[in-house]
Amino acid sequence: MRQRWGFVSGDILRFFKKCVKSHVRADRGEPLPDGCPFPQSPSHKEKTLVAAKVRIAMMSMAHAHADGYARQVTQLPDAELVCIWDDMRERGKPAAEKYGVPYLGGKMEEALDRKDVDAIVVDAPTAQHKEIYLKAIERKKHVFTEKALTITTKDADEVVAAVKRSSIKFTISLPSRTRGENLLIKQLVDDGMLGQITMIRARVAHQAAIDAWFKGGQMWFVDEKAAGGGAMFDLGCHTTDMVRWIMGPPKYAVAQMNNFSGTYQIDDNGVAVVEFENKGLGILDTSFCHRSGPNLFEVFGTEGYVGRGLPGLGLIVQSRKMRPAEGMDAMFTPTKLPDNKPSIMEAWISAILKDTPLITTVEDGRNLTQMLEGCYLAWRTGKRFEFGK
Repeated sequence: MRQRWGFVSGDILRFFKKCVKSHVRADRGEPLPDGCPFPQSPSHKEKTLVAAKVRIAMMSMAHAHADGYARQVTQLPDAELVCIWDDMRERGKPAAEKYGVPYLGGKMEEALDRKDVDAIVVDAPTAQHKEIYLKAIERKKHVFTEKALTITTKDADEVVAAVKRSSIKFTISLPSRTRGENLLIKQLVDDGMLGQITMIRARVAHQAAIDAWFKGGQMWFVDEKAAGGGAMFDLGCHTTDMVRWIMGPPKYAVAQMNNFSGTYQIDDNGVAVVEFENKGLGILDTSFCHRSGPNLFEVFGTEGYVGRGLPGLGLIVQSRKMRPAEGMDAMFTPTKLPDNKPSIMEAWISAILKDTPLITTVEDGRNLTQMLEGCYLAWRTGKRFEFGK
């Protein structure tokens, strides 16, 4: 009996040593032996997936945010900037030299066909977006894009369909969705703390027209064919997306815009009113002619109110469902906000490497374009625009 157990114990000991050695080999990419009863360390493929960097091509430096995104790529440990493509040499080449990567100034396929490019960051003029997306998706490149997605809803729907047919990760930069104060606003609405939402009033504005910000390689911002529109189509994306995110599908839109400053031949001052399927209204107020004053975002409901941007007050909440005492509707500033989410780009990189959820999707981009297009069509035709017709 003692000999039999001794023999078995020796077999187990030898097999254990073999497995331990195999674990070391697995770290070099070699598999464990069949039947090893001990926990297996991550395979070589899994380790590569976790440790690999997403190799990224910048598709144009046309957007004002392009340099910030390029810098973010170089700072993220799981990302690597490989090259910069731009059809305007004076815009793309200095950026490539700054980041020490090749500049590509020919056809966009120069970047998209590279084997060392896994993904792209799109900062081209909006009119070029659809072509870049479709060619990238065809080549199985993941896509991070600046807003707006496209100029027309028809083009946006084509992009959505292409993404759905693929396995790529596609996200759009709508950073308002990552900020704690906006997450709290959305939570208050979703939890019913404000009751039924009757109206959202949102202003976003700066002095781009009165101080003539756009020059050189950024003049496309004020070219309607390249950009899709003026202040509302660019700057207005932030508030338009927030309102759509909170209110849901739109039903009708009316709008009035004008060229107030005369600095550029584009709408630089305007307002749109959107009625949503939930019967609530959204007032979208956007301007490039804003010298001072707050950019307010206010949500009004049958049971309360939440406002952001009031000078010196932070986020303000008032709700009959959060009364400190009977008969009192206290207005207060929350002392603790939800944590900010990771940046849109960080979430995108994680989704590529680890299949974690995206913060924003191609459908979000499509819904934003639909809202923008509807508001502009209402203004250009002088008629109420009906969504979905």
